[in-house]
Amino acid sequence: MNQQFEQELLKSWQERQEFAEKMLPVIGSLFRNKAIEITLYGRSLLNASAIDIIKAHRMVRRFEGEKLRLRESWPLLEAISQMPLAPAEIDLGKLAYKFHFGANSGDVSIQEFLNFELADALNTNDKAAPRDVVLYGFGRIGRLLARLLIERQGTANQLRLKAIVVRGGKDGDLEKRASLLRRDSVHGPFNGSITVDTEKKAIKANGAFIQVIYANSPEEVDYTQYGINNALVIDNTGMWRDEEGLGKHLKSKGAAKVLLTAPGKGDIKNIVHGVNHQDIENSDTILSAASCTTNAITPVLKALDEEYGIENGHVETVHSYTNDQNLIDNYHKAERRGRSAPLNMVITETGAAKAVAKAYPKLGGKLTGNAIRVPTPNVSMAILSLNLKSDTDKESLNNFLQNVSLFSPLQHQIDFTASTEIVSSDLVGTRAPAIVDSQATIVSDNRATLYVWYDNEFGYSCQVMRIIQDMAELNTRILPKLS
Repeated sequence: MNQQFEQELLKSWQERQEFAEKMLPVIGSLFRNKAIEITLYGRSLLNASAIDIIKAHRMVRRFEGEKLRLRESWPLLEAISQMPLAPAEIDLGKLAYKFHFGANSGDVSIQEFLNFELADALNTNDKAAPRDVVLYGFGRIGRLLARLLIERQGTANQLRLKAIVVRGGKDGDLEKRASLLRRDSVHGPFNGSITVDTEKKAIKANGAFIQVIYANSPEEVDYTQYGINNALVIDNTGMWRDEEGLGKHLKSKGAAKVLLTAPGKGDIKNIVHGVNHQDIENSDTILSAASCTTNAITPVLKALDEEYGIENGHVETVHSYTNDQNLIDNYHKAERRGRSAPLNMVITETGAAKAVAKAYPKLGGKLTGNAIRVPTPNVSMAILSLNLKSDTDKESLNNFLQNVSLFSPLQHQIDFTASTEIVSSDLVGTRAPAIVDSQATIVSDNRATLYVWYDNEFGYSCQVMRIIQDMAELNTRILPKLS
């Protein structure tokens, strides 16, 4: 009996593995050739492994209470691959679950079902022209954005990383830049091939030719001489944060728009995708992607305010140390930040609580905030202590946030975990800017305390990518439609 059980278990696993391996080339081909990204309950399967696909299917049972087998989703994926679809993000998991377990399950064929659910992208020829992208600066965020842009390489790619601008370097600088892209102590090795073209001063990565331009200021650069036109310039240096400073980029030939990967000052729109990205207008030439913390807390606060109302609250950020701190005790112009970052918890201030109001004005003046820098290199946490306008309980609040993370327009901004064992290092590489730790939630009548994790590097970079897509007018459909 035990031997029979083991054989059945192995047979079941092999079946799942075979279906996952069949899915891989189809998922890749859809993205490379048609700009169709396949997800499963909001999780991207782009560049996933067979094991990633199996694990993603297993998660469905936790959300829906029913298994979704790979043999059930495979026929839908196969049918999707044969359809004349415009660029879109298609959630295979939600489609397959609805087809097999929905109210009208069994009433129509797979093709009839997909024709209805994907009608918005069917027989539609509105593919946008490719857009040139330039990374001005090549630090932590710059290199992660490079990885995210390069992973999209393919004939249907609509965002093309054409250049990186850095300050004039010494001999060997190009090789050093390539090496930092190739290997990362936190995020691991680059997924692909990188070579250096010393003669042309360029990096070649997964078929992308990326010009490395040396300049000390934006005005020095003429992008057109490198064949770059109408470019989106992503300033990840943080050197300029106001309209006057960032406007220097627009004086460069070939540059059309600028996105700052830090909070903008003055009248610059601070965009938190999912919250106020609808404020982006085609005429906007300078925008800010706000901060990693603002991107982590604002979507959660917006969801809670719309459901329960928020009277007031306090945000305490437990943040990994950053490059502006010292490795060992040394002079620093800011208070306390001169003390050794790997050895100390350091109390510092954050403007994130006030910055929330720039993206979500309804909470203006209702939040206070502070921060503690801690000796970890990446993944931070925001503790939201809130007074709500209505009473609730832990189960209801968690159920609401889980539903938001799966089925609402904030599904890319809010992730959700029910694990009792999760720690910060488990969340490196998370694509959502906020992960609600449901096991840590505390609720008493109208008082709620939530613990929200965030990968302050990669999760934030994914938010920046979403703004880049909007600035490039790549308004990709998300199907099936979100409620």
